Amino acid sequence: MSGHSKWSTIKHKKEAKDAKRSKQFSKISTLITHAAKSGGGDADMNPTLRMHIDKAKSIGFPIDNIEKAIAKGTGEEMEGLRFEEVSYEGFGPSGVAIIVDCLTDNINRTVSEIRRLFEDVGGSLGESGSVSWNFDIKGKIDIKAGHKEKSEKFGEEDKFVPDNRDDVMIELMDIEGILDIHEKDIDGVKGLEVITEFRDMMRIRDDIASKFPYIIDDVSIIKIPNNKKKLEGEDLEKVQRALERFEDHNDVQMVWSELDV
Repeated sequence: MSGHSKWSTIKHKKEAKDAKRSKQFSKISTLITHAAKSGGGDADMNPTLRMHIDKAKSIGFPIDNIEKAIAKGTGEEMEGLRFEEVSYEGFGPSGVAIIVDCLTDNINRTVSEIRRLFEDVGGSLGESGSVSWNFDIKGKIDIKAGHKEKSEKFGEEDKFVPDNRDDVMIELMDIEGILDIHEKDIDGVKGLEVITEFRDMMRIRDDIASKFPYIIDDVSIIKIPNNKKKLEGEDLEKVQRALERFEDHNDVQMVWSELDV
């Protein structure tokens, strides 16, 4: 019985992980399609598309699926189907400010469902500007502090070689436009989180890629609260559960809050 119980537990965890991965794939595919439709399918000429492609690769989204998503955005399949980017602002449990970024083909449906979610978690949907005034939009580049060395054996994957994180940080400081650098572990590897102005994000990403061998793991837009709220115990758990419910919604791409974690 104990073996069966363990099998069931592992099976449940795998199913939950697979479901989360499937939802991630679905959302990134929609973003790629929308970016290709809006700005064209050439990633070199469309920085938004390029950013989403980088993100897709970092989460293991297959290359052929990336190509299909681009083709869907540039082809006739998207005729009559229009996605719109929209953000909703409000307050969750304990009055925590929340921004919900969505990509939807039906704004009336989405706003109704997001309003209901705010109410379900004990909060309320606010007016435009009621929360966003406290957030700055920045760029974020995640870097693994290390490089890859070619394997001498045929068929073996290239070997990841860690570098001293302090040395990596010092080298990155020479790149113009970096606002801040934080230490961050990425997939169990020591890494760095580089903060930039949004407009400089892709240029700095290219500078890092061309000048250094470090592995760029992710490039994304972030919204940073100027004032953060610290919670503990049950209050903290309620807000975390609320944020998870927003993230699970099919139209939601990102959720931001002033929660200090």
